[in-house]
Amino acid sequence: MKRLFWLGLGLAVGVYATRRASEAAHALTPAGVGANLADGLRELGAGLGAFGAEVRAGMTEREQELSDLVERRTGAPLPAMRDAFSDPEPTPARRPAPRARARRAGA
Repeated sequence: MKRLFWLGLGLAVGVYATRRASEAAHALTPAGVGANLADGLRELGAGLGAFGAEVRAGMTEREQELSDLVERRTGAPLPAMRDAFSDPEPTPARRPAPRARARRAGA
């Protein structure tokens, strides 16, 4: 019975060591290095995206705080960002009064 236990333990350790060795060997091949590099870049991209989202959320929150502060101090509401940068509606061109045209024509 002892021999069977030690044989099983030896087999289990051998399988584990063989798998670890083959994984380490694969990691050193060009395909393994490329996969590791791709995984690292994917994680970096996800981290940068999350950082950008946090920065945008912080900017929006701080903009709202500053807007509230200015409104409290001045008493006038601030225009929204989309209103501040939107094109103003065109005003119709003025036409001279009919008398003014008649004076110019007669002169």
